[in-house]
Amino acid sequence: MNFIVISGLSGAGKTIAMHSLEDIGYYCVDNLPAQLLCTFYDLFSRSDDLSMKNVAVVIDTRGNSIDKLFSELITLKQENKPYKLLYLYADKEVINSRYNQTRRKHPLADKNSGSIYNAIEMEIELLEKIRSVADYVIDTGKLSSVQLKHRITTEFSSCDNSSELSVTCLSFGYKYGIPSESDLVFDVRCLPNPFYIDELKHKTGNDEPVYSYVMSFDESKGLLEKIIKFIDFSLPLYISEGKSQLTISIGCTGGKHRSVTIANRINQYLKNNNLKTNIYHRDIEKE
Repeated sequence: MNFIVISGLSGAGKTIAMHSLEDIGYYCVDNLPAQLLCTFYDLFSRSDDLSMKNVAVVIDTRGNSIDKLFSELITLKQENKPYKLLYLYADKEVINSRYNQTRRKHPLADKNSGSIYNAIEMEIELLEKIRSVADYVIDTGKLSSVQLKHRITTEFSSCDNSSELSVTCLSFGYKYGIPSESDLVFDVRCLPNPFYIDELKHKTGNDEPVYSYVMSFDESKGLLEKIIKFIDFSLPLYISEGKSQLTISIGCTGGKHRSVTIANRINQYLKNNNLKTNIYHRDIEKE
């Protein structure tokens, strides 16, 4: 059974994540009471119904004790019942803006005299221990609904609950901010930039002409070699520490050319070495 627990801040996109998982065949339950998590897990693990072998539940601060959720998660771990924990969040300003646009009530507003901003700060503090044990942490602040759906389906379409390390290679543009879920960040802005070549400016690193241009320079080949050597050195250390998900982020100025090329090369290298990988180009469609 593939079992995913979704948690995170209210307004961070948990509903989109749940619907995205439903679209790839997961049976999803929203707002499951935290105290029922282990019971719910056991119920589905004993089912012979193959349609119930991919299950996702959303558990957050809506009427739940976060301490109880944490306790249930620890119990699953202690009983060697595999699951993945997905945590979604965004900056306070982003969450506040989303609530102002939708005019929905924050679940902790009543405990904060109706102040959404204070409710958000309270929720961040309450959920910190859940975030600290999450397998996947995604900042949705700079993602559209379509981008978040793509990210979720990319991460989980072939997800299993094994302890094998899964690596996400993520390209990004520094002008849009460093992905906060990054474990390793490599800056490739030092490489020759195809943006200044007229026939390449409006293409991306997924296009062969851009790829060939970037990789035609000794600087690119040398930097890629050193990045791969560092990854080769560090991956066994992450594995020995029990890490199940690693995000390697590659950044250039706009996130369309150099970072995409290098991220694709790293992803292919890892695939060739039989590692579970995903590739995600965060800013490739931005102007």
